[in-house]
Amino acid sequence: MDTQALQKLHDLLLQSTSNDTGLVKTATAQLNQEFYKQPQCIAGLAQIIGNSPEQAVRQLAAVELRKRVSQNSGNLWTLLDQSSRQEIKTQLPNLILNESNKLVRHSAARVIAAIASIEIPNGTWNELLPFLQQTCQSPDVNHRDVGSFILFAVLESIVEGFQLNALYSLFGQLVNDPESIEVRITTVRSLGVIAQYIEGEDKTALNAYRALLPSIFNVIGETVASGNEAGARHLFDVLETLLILEIPILGKNIPELVEFLLRCGGDTSYDPDLRVLALNALNWTVQYKKSKVQSLDLAGQILQGLMPITTEAEPEDIDDDAPSRSALRIIDGLATNLPPDQVFVPLRNLILEFFRSADPSHRRGAMLALGVSVEGCSEFMTPLMDQIWPFIEAGLRDGDATVRKATCIAVSCLCEWLEEPCVAKHQILMPSIMALINDPVTQKPACTALDAILEILHEHIDQYLQLIMEQLAGLLQTAPISVKAVVTGAIGSAAHASKERFIPYFQPTINVLANFLTLEGDGEETELRGITMDAIGTFAEAVGKDNFRPFFPDMMAQAFNGLEMGRARLRECSFLFFGVMAQVFGEEFAPYLARVVPALIESCKQLEQGEEQSAELIASAAQAFSSGASPTEPINVTDIDVNGNPVVELEDVDLEKMLDVNSAVAVEKEIAADTIGTLFAATKAHFLPYVEQCTLELVELLNHYYEGIRKSATDSLLQSVRTFYEIGEPTKWVAGRNVAVPLEAPVKDLVDHVLVPLLDMYETEDNKSVVSALCMGLAETINTVGPAFLETKLEAICEVAIQILEQKALCQQDPDQDDEDVAPEYQAEYDSVLISSAGDLVAAVANALGADFQPAFQRFYPLIAKYYKKNRSLSDRSSAIGCLAEIISGLKGAITPHTLTLAELFHKALADEEAEVLSNAAFATGLLVENSDVDLSAQYTPILAALRPLFNVDDNSPGPRLNAKDNAAGAVARMIVRNVNALPLDSVLPIFINALPLKTDYLENRPVFRALFHLFRVNGAALYPYMDRLLQVFAIVLDPSAPDQVGDEIRAELIHLVSAINAEEPAKIQAAGLGVFLPGA
Repeated sequence: MDTQALQKLHDLLLQSTSNDTGLVKTATAQLNQEFYKQPQCIAGLAQIIGNSPEQAVRQLAAVELRKRVSQNSGNLWTLLDQSSRQEIKTQLPNLILNESNKLVRHSAARVIAAIASIEIPNGTWNELLPFLQQTCQSPDVNHRDVGSFILFAVLESIVEGFQLNALYSLFGQLVNDPESIEVRITTVRSLGVIAQYIEGEDKTALNAYRALLPSIFNVIGETVASGNEAGARHLFDVLETLLILEIPILGKNIPELVEFLLRCGGDTSYDPDLRVLALNALNWTVQYKKSKVQSLDLAGQILQGLMPITTEAEPEDIDDDAPSRSALRIIDGLATNLPPDQVFVPLRNLILEFFRSADPSHRRGAMLALGVSVEGCSEFMTPLMDQIWPFIEAGLRDGDATVRKATCIAVSCLCEWLEEPCVAKHQILMPSIMALINDPVTQKPACTALDAILEILHEHIDQYLQLIMEQLAGLLQTAPISVKAVVTGAIGSAAHASKERFIPYFQPTINVLANFLTLEGDGEETELRGITMDAIGTFAEAVGKDNFRPFFPDMMAQAFNGLEMGRARLRECSFLFFGVMAQVFGEEFAPYLARVVPALIESCKQLEQGEEQSAELIASAAQAFSSGASPTEPINVTDIDVNGNPVVELEDVDLEKMLDVNSAVAVEKEIAADTIGTLFAATKAHFLPYVEQCTLELVELLNHYYEGIRKSATDSLLQSVRTFYEIGEPTKWVAGRNVAVPLEAPVKDLVDHVLVPLLDMYETEDNKSVVSALCMGLAETINTVGPAFLETKLEAICEVAIQILEQKALCQQDPDQDDEDVAPEYQAEYDSVLISSAGDLVAAVANALGADFQPAFQRFYPLIAKYYKKNRSLSDRSSAIGCLAEIISGLKGAITPHTLTLAELFHKALADEEAEVLSNAAFATGLLVENSDVDLSAQYTPILAALRPLFNVDDNSPGPRLNAKDNAAGAVARMIVRNVNALPLDSVLPIFINALPLKTDYLENRPVFRALFHLFRVNGAALYPYMDRLLQVFAIVLDPSAPDQVGDEIRAELIHLVSAINAEEPAKIQAAGLGVFLPGA
């Protein structure tokens, strides 16, 4: 490039750094048109980096040079003549060494990286690596700083061509550089890059890397201690990379890492933001290295370090992070990822210790820790609740308001996950919570706790409803707007609990709440408006469509207004409202589909938060460059490319703003996807015009980064298949591998379009809740559609269940878990939910295939039966026996070859200590007796002995005990039908008939009444002594004002039996109130 052109290029670059937007646009346009399309601009920019006296020009020249080298896969660079390219490769590294400004050095280093990515694969820059090694080992610390950063920049661009194992010695020196923390930080960043290229079987590289881990931890610690936030963020990014890699780099160092992160996170002398980074890294460790944390039993040590942090003050703003919130997040992660005995046992001791403290911050921390642990440990906690309630009661009366608030939060969590124990304590909880609602200091968390209690209170709400509504109605008028929001939510829960009993309060309440639907402000006003929409939807469910119909059009109008206000939260609430209205009004909702469905599709298509904000980030990047005010590394800025589009260099930008997984937009899309399936199920054939487009959008969402969206899309796709099948009023399918009743062509086409992408998603799905939803959705769909759903994908669907039961699904894997490691038997409660869902899937396949499932049963039985062991969790044991019972129901007589094996297992299960397991064991035993061709009459005596304790309950017993009694009655009924002569009726019938009517499991009324009908036919005299009792039972189950307990078939046969008894004992029939069921009555 001649001198005149070079000077013009320099001047235009200088003009581009002006604060005058017009000058910048003019200069940028000229640069694009006159220089940036010509190869010689590369040589010119390189000269300017070395010669310009203006630091801003040198900086911009370096940024532009990297772009020109990289654009179009390096085409412009390769068009430059060979001698110019060689001159740049020779001179540029030395220019950087002599550059005084760090920002220019770093930008120029990126140029070298761009050139290296082209030249090194061609073997045409062999001098670079020796130069870097020499520079990194220079006695001049500034040279080492430059060399280490160029090496990092090059490795980021191209790793191929480097003998990585030869670099570990160099990195070992640099990561311990005695003079420069910058060299040490940059070296750790380089190590973060090369870790991604280590092969799992390369033991030499793994050992060399592991040897550097103590030094890496030291550098992170030094960076945090010095308050270097930008450096710390880079280093914790490296640590996260090491944690998520599928090679066992960190495995042997997990105890050291945990101790280090606890020390950084717990040191109150460090900057709170940096402590949060350390605690977040500890949270990643728990998430990604679960198997190591579990096998090394580190939970107790981690909890010991976290509990003091939970006592620290929390910021007022719920969106602000703080060490205390991070610590509670880790406790939550421990509870949901590890076996509860490893977590709740040490945590309970710490909670007791901290709650006894005179320091209220310790008591508050104890309550918050209890609250966050409930979700993952609820099953384990249930038998321990008698030890916990005294602390809850004391916390609600504590003299310190922060402790009372924290206890309200704990109560909310307990109600969500431990319904029965909390309902049993309603007489203690309700007065205490209502008293705290009267106190302005505790009003908001108390209303949240009340909301949670009301969700589960059911029939017990009668004694509180008037008091609740009077008190909450007053707060709607007087409370601050943030409190009004939680009050409104609590009123919605009161409606949910009271159902039709809410009708007297409905109209006055909706008239007040309607005012909140006119709010248009941001923040608290948006939240109140959204919660009001949710509550009104709950009102409609409670009072029914006839009572709600006068308000329906106006409320729909308000929901549409919410869509148009440009706020994701309001769109989310409108979508939820549409779903509820569709469920309440059914096909009456159809006229609104033309307006609702396009809004749902538009939501599913919308850009994510990061995409929407990229323009804002470009603008802020430009401002940061021009003002020199960027607080961290440079944002190297901005121009217009040859197409007129803005371009921005985001060299070291924190991308969290662009990828906020839990953004309001993501939640909105999750709700939109879920609502699509709800609308189709509610409006049926009216939805058909929208099925194709909705299916395409939902399939697209299966690849979304946010697991909530993938789960909603999965649910809606399978709901759509079921609805599409049902609206065709198909012939009932016949069980069997060969499809006897084929699907209609449109249904089959939809199945094919849905099933393939769902199974593809499973192959890469790493989230357990999504896989669990997939299994449960597949199970429900198979039970609905039958064997035709399995026709082309039976093996693939069975393989999903097998992998999960073997604990080998991708979502069950820990990157640091060695291939030879056996999956632990005692696992987190969340893992048990996944196993249970796989069992549901197996049972559904058995139901669809019937006897043809028998060969597959031999493969599945050991996989399922292994979950019934004493050291397995309650959920595992219960679901294993329940799954086998459902399989028997599907196989029917084909279960015969496995009869004795199953009978032995079920007999063991009938001695279990948990009612939930006993219930399933009784059910399974009865089904085996009923379906097997093997005569089990000889086993009746031990079976009856095992069932006998299940009848020893009263009406006030917990639900699982009542359920176990009902299933025991069902088992005895099946034994009666199978071989009544093998039973000692004189001792069996008093117990059997006294167990009636059934209290919870009304499905077991079918075998119970079949047994009674059978006895009336073959041995009516045996029942005569119990006639009065039986007639009372008949009156209860036939009561037309009560929910149906028996179904149409049993009801008809029972009424026929009542008529027959009336012919013999008319007085008894009249006395029992059964006369109304007689013919002609």
